[in-house]
Amino acid sequence: MKRQLLRSASFTRISKQLVRRNPERAKALAATLAMLEENAHDPRLHTHQLRGGLRGFWAASGGYDFRVVFRFIEHEGQPAIMLVDAGTHDEVY
Repeated sequence: MKRQLLRSASFTRISKQLVRRNPERAKALAATLAMLEENAHDPRLHTHQLRGGLRGFWAASGGYDFRVVFRFIEHEGQPAIMLVDAGTHDEVY
């Protein structure tokens, strides 16, 4: 199911920093976001619910050590994804 991607202010700031620090990460981020938009449960993303302090959030893998944290929401009556955080496993958890 295709969903609209919405970027939180923190995600926008963090993604710009990631790309500035490591330009190669831009490709991984773009590919991950394209797959999320098309099918958030694509097996290549290893999408999973988070627990503990991040309960209610989901994460998708964009490579070996790259994660995107998000929430499933409804926006203007349509299913959407609110992007919240991105980075390495240790940075987002």
